[in-house]
Amino acid sequence: MASNLDIFEKELEDAVVVELSGEIDISTVTELKEKLYAIVEQKNRSVKLDCTNLNYIDSTGLGVLVGVLKKVKSNNNDIYITNLKNNIKKLFLITGLNKVFIIEE
Repeated sequence: MASNLDIFEKELEDAVVVELSGEIDISTVTELKEKLYAIVEQKNRSVKLDCTNLNYIDSTGLGVLVGVLKKVKSNNNDIYITNLKNNIKKLFLITGLNKVFIIEE
């Protein structure tokens, strides 16, 4: 069964908010990568990932986020991750990525 991921983008004055809904795994990670890289290249702003409706992320998804973070940092911007569910927040803690990303409650 294929996973489903919806990506919605809206611009704020100081950042681009990207709402993630569904699951990020091997079947959806290419779409995520293409969309986030395009946003970073076109907007040159910080990115806020709203994970209110994100139910799952695997290691391929975390890898994409790290790659996007490097690209964002090269433009002197940041990635903020908001509204993580406990199971996903735990993954960031276990992997140490909570020290790399700015995670907001």
